[in-house]
Amino acid sequence: MPGAADLTLEPDQQVGLARAAVVTGPGELRIELRPPPQPGPGQVRIRLEGCGVCASNLTPWAGPDWMQFPTPPGGLGHEGWGVVDAIGPGVTGLTVGDRVAALAHHSYAEYDVADAGAVVRLPPQLAGQPFPGEPLGCAMNIFRRAQIEPGQTLAIVGIGFLGAVLTRLAADAGARVIAISRRPFSLEVAGKMGAAELIAMEDHHAVIERVRQLTGGRFCERVIEAVGKQWPLDLAGELTAEGGRLMIAGYHQDGPRQVNMQLWNWRGFDVVNAHERDPAVCLQGLREAVEAVASGRLDPTGLYTHAYPLERLGEALDATRDRPDGFLKALVMP
Repeated sequence: MPGAADLTLEPDQQVGLARAAVVTGPGELRIELRPPPQPGPGQVRIRLEGCGVCASNLTPWAGPDWMQFPTPPGGLGHEGWGVVDAIGPGVTGLTVGDRVAALAHHSYAEYDVADAGAVVRLPPQLAGQPFPGEPLGCAMNIFRRAQIEPGQTLAIVGIGFLGAVLTRLAADAGARVIAISRRPFSLEVAGKMGAAELIAMEDHHAVIERVRQLTGGRFCERVIEAVGKQWPLDLAGELTAEGGRLMIAGYHQDGPRQVNMQLWNWRGFDVVNAHERDPAVCLQGLREAVEAVASGRLDPTGLYTHAYPLERLGEALDATRDRPDGFLKALVMP
C-alpha cells in the first residue's frame, strides 16, 4: 500500500527508532522504522524539519528499467533542512542545535547524515521558515551562469519553482522577463515574481511569433529552458537570438534529445548545461541562496504551495507529476 507504515513492531519496540520512506516499486512506497543513522568522521546528523519534492524524482517514481528497488531509506530526498543533533569525529564549525540546510541524499526521513562540508548554517532571520536548500542553490548557480545583464530580454520556458525563482532574480537584475508556461496559475505566479510578459505555451509557432513581436524580430539575448522535455527545448532554441545564450536548466532524463543544429549553428548562440556537478560549486550556490533569502532579496515562501506529512510522500510525488491547479512546489514534513 503506497505510504503504508511498517506496523510489524509493538510500540515498546519502536522506542529509539525513526521513520524513513522506502520506495518499493513503481508508484509504491512504505514508511519503515529503523535506528537513526550515525554520523561518521567528518559528518553530522540532521533531525529533519522537512524536504522539498523535486521533479527529478518523477522518473524513478515511475519505475524505468534502470531503476533498482527498494531504494535506500530516505532515498530520492535531497532537498532537506533541519537541526544538527549529532556530530561525528573531526567536525569543526558546527554544533548540536545549529539549524542548517544540507546537500544530502536520504532526506525523505526523520534523520539524514551529511558531510560537514555540505552543510550551510541558516541564520536567525530564517527561523521558522522552510528552506529546501538544494533547488534554491541550483537557481543561484543557473542565474550566475546565465550572465544576465540589465536591459537584456530573457525568456524562461517553463514556470515551476525553479522558473519562478529565476524570474525574480532576473527581473531584479534589470532584465525584461518573458515567462512562457502551459498553466495559467504558473503564469500568474511569474507575473507576481516580476515577469514583464506572460505567454501561454499552447502553440509552438504562436509563441515564436509573439516573442518575435515583443523583441522587434531580434528574439532573446538569454533563454532558460526549465521543463526537461523535447518540445520546450525546441521552442527555447527558436527563441534564442543570434549570439545569445541558451541555458538548459530542465532535467532531461527520459531519453535522448534531438536539436535543430542548423538553427543553432546559424544563430551562433552559446549553449550551457546548467546542472552543476562540482560539490564546491553546488555548495557556493547554497550559500548564495541563504544570503539572498536572509537579506530579503528573494522571498520564496509563497512558492511552497503544498505540504504533506512523510506518510503521504506518495501523494506529494503524484501531485508533483500531475500539477493540480494551484500547485507549484511540495514540501514533505516528517
